[in-house]
Amino acid sequence: MGTYPPRECGIATFTRDLTRALGRKLGPAVKARIIALNHNSANICNYPKEVAFQISDSRVEDYISVAEEINGMPHVKLVNIQHEFGIFGGPYGSHLLRFLDAVKKPVIVTFHTVLPDPCEELRDVVRSIAESSSCIVVMAKKAIDILKKDYGIKASIEFIPHGIPTVPFSSSEEKKAKIGFKGRIVLSSFGLMSSNKGYESVIEGLPEVIKKFPNLMYLIIGQTHPVVRKHEGEKYRTFLEKRIKKLGLQENVKFYNKYLRLGEIIKYLQATDIYICPSVNPNQIVSGTLSYAMGCGRAVISTPFIHAKEAVAPERGMLGDFNSPKSFADAITKMLSDPKMKRSMEINSYFYTRGMTWPNVALSYAGLFRRHAGIEKSHENAVPKVKFSHISRLTDSFGVIQFANNIKPDIESGYTLDDNARALIACCMHQENFKDGSKLGLIRTYLDFIIHVQQPDGRMYNYVGKDRNVDLERWSEDPHARALWALGLLASSSSVPEGLREEAGQAFLKGIVHAKAMRSPRAAAFAILGLYFFNAARPSDENTGRIRELADFLAGVYQDYSTKKWKWFEKYLTYSNSKLPESLFYAYLATKDRKYMEIARQSLDFLMDTTFENGMLLPVGNNGWYSRNGRKAAHDQQPIDAASMVQTLMLAWDVTKDALYRKKARIAFNWFLGNNTLRQTVYDETTGGCHDGIGESAININQGAESTIEYLIARMALR
Repeated sequence: MGTYPPRECGIATFTRDLTRALGRKLGPAVKARIIALNHNSANICNYPKEVAFQISDSRVEDYISVAEEINGMPHVKLVNIQHEFGIFGGPYGSHLLRFLDAVKKPVIVTFHTVLPDPCEELRDVVRSIAESSSCIVVMAKKAIDILKKDYGIKASIEFIPHGIPTVPFSSSEEKKAKIGFKGRIVLSSFGLMSSNKGYESVIEGLPEVIKKFPNLMYLIIGQTHPVVRKHEGEKYRTFLEKRIKKLGLQENVKFYNKYLRLGEIIKYLQATDIYICPSVNPNQIVSGTLSYAMGCGRAVISTPFIHAKEAVAPERGMLGDFNSPKSFADAITKMLSDPKMKRSMEINSYFYTRGMTWPNVALSYAGLFRRHAGIEKSHENAVPKVKFSHISRLTDSFGVIQFANNIKPDIESGYTLDDNARALIACCMHQENFKDGSKLGLIRTYLDFIIHVQQPDGRMYNYVGKDRNVDLERWSEDPHARALWALGLLASSSSVPEGLREEAGQAFLKGIVHAKAMRSPRAAAFAILGLYFFNAARPSDENTGRIRELADFLAGVYQDYSTKKWKWFEKYLTYSNSKLPESLFYAYLATKDRKYMEIARQSLDFLMDTTFENGMLLPVGNNGWYSRNGRKAAHDQQPIDAASMVQTLMLAWDVTKDALYRKKARIAFNWFLGNNTLRQTVYDETTGGCHDGIGESAININQGAESTIEYLIARMALR
């Protein structure tokens, strides 16, 4: 319940964005419908189909009739009200109380404004709203104190930050040309214009700044608020234009008088060097514009209203004074004079806001709604569509580049056999699942890379520098064996052209001769996978014999290290652990020897007991791993471990038909979608990339090859 587009209002935009984000978190069985608030009965909007009810803010009977209609709809489980005093009729929006009196469904109210030191009438309205609500949501932590101390509210109060779009971090220099300001220093402010914006303080401080930075441009973006325009016209904008002309700033201050769509907002924010938030309201509890700017990785200068004092710490920006042109001039000059400090603020702002992206905010709301509406959490929620966009971004004509700075490929990091083998596996899986030929070009690239690093003796070396020269100093079993897995899979992919399969088969046969001497359990496991797929296409006693030799090696080390409490192949758990039991499931399928399946189940069940807690996957952290008789490291958790677990559990389900394995596979996959210790999404639906891991308190913002490809493999393993 709130305003909704096409009505031009910040609450309307928030309501729409939250609704869309929730649709991806609550799953296909749960739908959101909108009760849209209209400004008096003379104003109507051409709403989209999700708007089920409309209320005229001034008609008390509308509030009551909609509440009564909802009461008669058993499929309606909960009402979430986006609350701003001005969008409801009556003193302090008191008409809303008639709806709350009549409705019988659980109600959660999100307060977009919380005013300190209320008068008695305001306090009574807010108290009545709280008493009728199952829970209150606020967007600033200070609001919790205000509601408890100034209003005496004892209801449940939750803090969930204002949502922001997921935007890759980028330099403003890359984006300025797109808005016509290449080579200029760009300051910006945006939002629906009204006289409490404080833009005049910035404008009056600019002459001093321009003496040092004459190429500065201040953009004031957004049209006048419709309600303000109705009562005052363009009085405030005209006032600002006169000040600009008097100060001779016509070439340094420009207005963009338009209601901005999200894409336009992001475009201007990404081209901004410093975002200015000069609000004159010290009690402003939340600013969506401030959140958006920081979410785009922009250094901020703001007045010290409530939200800004929480968000704009010294490492992320600067706070000026209310109505003080000098404080803005000083802050702008200081920030522009120290590019290193400004860059640090940008990065810190971006990191600070990762938990505020819409997927993460929607996770918090989804959990809240489930608790208060009795909606059972499902592990069968819709999964994101398969996207190869980021892998394509990381791939050049030679192969997939190892690392990324945020989403930008870091060619200095070079290439690895590990990543190109993974990428080949992902592309083969896609081709087998979709058979559309769209990944054949990538398959060709990754196969060529593997052939490039394979030497005459059959060994495949892992690291290749940006100069495309293979590092032959050290050969490693694990990457070589992972490449065998990829080659075996490609050789068996019936929907891939025969020529590619033949080349993969030849490279596989050259490389498999080194498998017999492998002493790394993971290398043995990867080699078994390669042999299993290769044998499916070219069955032979020799292939089966090699599978048995490697499986016996794994069974042997399992007997050496396994105890009653430690059912594992080594005296420690490190990375991609589940591939060891997975390989023995494949060995069972190839040989029908039940001892392999018995060890596979014992070790997988032990790993599940070790890494699943309270409906969540907690992979072994690579900051210390997990030694027998030691303590499991909780951080840093890597996508490769979640992805491996998904693949293994899906195979275990296929082999055993035990539904528990399938259920756990979905839980493991949901690690990528926010069911993890940070409660943040690791997969980025916007870019198609996957973050490189989660630490104790923050997500790794880089989206490199390993993490992204492992996510894709896990996603396609779900079929």
